[in-house]
Amino acid sequence: MKIARVTDENRQQSTVGLTENGEWVVLTGDLTDGFKFTDKVVIPHRWLSPVNPPAILCIGLNYAKHILESNFPAPKEPVIFMKNPAAVNGHDGTIRIPKVCDDEVDFEGELAIVIGKTCRDVSKEDAYSVVLGYTVANDISARIWQLQRGGSQWVRGKSFDTFAPLGPYIVTSDELENPNRLAIRTILNGETVQDSNTADMIFDVPTLISFCSQDTTLLPGTVIMTGTPEGIGWTRNPRLTLKQDDEISVDVQGIGLLRNGISGMSSKDL
Repeated sequence: MKIARVTDENRQQSTVGLTENGEWVVLTGDLTDGFKFTDKVVIPHRWLSPVNPPAILCIGLNYAKHILESNFPAPKEPVIFMKNPAAVNGHDGTIRIPKVCDDEVDFEGELAIVIGKTCRDVSKEDAYSVVLGYTVANDISARIWQLQRGGSQWVRGKSFDTFAPLGPYIVTSDELENPNRLAIRTILNGETVQDSNTADMIFDVPTLISFCSQDTTLLPGTVIMTGTPEGIGWTRNPRLTLKQDDEISVDVQGIGLLRNGISGMSSKDL
């Protein structure tokens, strides 16, 4: 099933699912108990994040070539940081460059896991049983804030408003045979800037779920961003950063394409 959160032309918000004949219809139910189709058809007017996450856990340095381009040592265990859930954004939503940022805003296309049930101390063998599904993510990052102004923590530079695009929808785990073998691309203004496969992840999906849940409760709707491959803008020569009127997209095989425009407005302008 494909699950989305949308508003219609009257700004009425709904959780919807895609039927076999290509219509989006309202769903009943919830993340924990599951969803069921109704007969009410909705034409999406605006795409919201497909989930309203209670937490966004992010994995850094999970692709070997990205580690090399970033000049960091290879991790022995998953590197975890978090994004503010209020930074969440949807498909076709605008990424706003903060006024407090210099020319530093970068892209990171990623596969995201959506947890479907409350869980803790999940084994690798049981990891898939707690997954609702998967979506596409873009870990937007203000590099100077991340590396110099964040007090040695990455959270600040990755938590500005609109910096967590997710979508356009969740593909439930029963429709995705193997999340560890998916092509992933990031496209900036029509040009491919990241081109990899989740098979290149150092720590695979079961390992990440198990690690993140060690003595830690994961609530339904929790998002785990699994890391980005090589090709980020900050390590290029010359550097490539997001600018006003750019369009950035992330395409993950079997899930879909997440597209966002760039604006120079900060959250103060909302």
